[in-house]
Amino acid sequence: MKNSLHTGPVRTGPVRVDPVRVGSLRRGALWLAWRQQRVLAGIGAAVLAAAVAIAAYYRSGMLDALHSGLFDHCGTGPLYCTRTDTGQLLVLDIAPLQYLGMVNIALPVLIGVFWGAPLLGRDRELGTHRMVLAQGISRSQWFASRFGLAAATTVALSGLLAGVFSWWWRPAADRSYGLFWYDSTALSGSGPRVVAAALFGLAAGTLLGLLARRVLAAMGLALLVTGVTTLLLEWTHRTRLLVSPHTYVSAGIVPKAPMGDKWSTGHYGLITASGRHDDVLKCAFPSGADLRECMAQHGYVSRFYEANPAGDYWTFQWTDTAVLGGLALLFTAATMLLLRRRV
Repeated sequence: MKNSLHTGPVRTGPVRVDPVRVGSLRRGALWLAWRQQRVLAGIGAAVLAAAVAIAAYYRSGMLDALHSGLFDHCGTGPLYCTRTDTGQLLVLDIAPLQYLGMVNIALPVLIGVFWGAPLLGRDRELGTHRMVLAQGISRSQWFASRFGLAAATTVALSGLLAGVFSWWWRPAADRSYGLFWYDSTALSGSGPRVVAAALFGLAAGTLLGLLARRVLAAMGLALLVTGVTTLLLEWTHRTRLLVSPHTYVSAGIVPKAPMGDKWSTGHYGLITASGRHDDVLKCAFPSGADLRECMAQHGYVSRFYEANPAGDYWTFQWTDTAVLGGLALLFTAATMLLLRRRV
């Protein structure tokens, strides 16, 4: 009886296995990163949508008030403006605008704590990163997929929020009834420094998430680092540590030029013929014969005050952007160097 099974030549030698494509691994890592971050991205999109809706509503009311004619007689500068008929103080409702500025200032703290710290720290704490790396994904790909997606989303969210603030603010910028450029919510809540600050928060949280053993510990450290850095930068604004003020001089007892939209340091004084600067209390008289007599008695030939002009808004912006952006790059580089030791 013949065997009904077909027998053929048996192939020998190594078995060829189709290689796994690197591109598919990268797409898989990116897809997994999106799965893990989509909730946070959705929350960010919801916050942005709410900010746009609120800004559109209140800005429309602001424009209606400005077009009513009530503010036409108001000049520029910090002097308050009143109604011509009742003498009532004229101000716009800028409180919601300031709240948005506060949100923008708090972005590095919020992103660092709730996005940066768990970005790598959650996988390390649960050990799930080992399963991902076992699929042929390198540490660099694992980090790049997660951090790259988070960074791109952070740039988009922070940039749009800063843009919404500027769009809402411009109709009443640097007016007594609006908001001046040196107000903390305007100076720190708008412009490119918002984007740099958000990236700094993400990078700081990511590094701390890699270093700490527990995500909660990393979140606490991220809160401390980003919060202290934010407060320190606000302190440098008030003290003019990084952006020096300008000195404005008026000869003799001639009154100083109107302050306008300058940001005064509160430092006023008198200058002798030799160029020595003394405090204004040396001759505490605003004007008139008493001031002239005091200045002549002490040899003062002019008066001065220190302030930052409105153009320094951009100097503050780019200085903060350089500091925060530099810290973000430093923390990101440190994270990449520590990946092999910690993961």
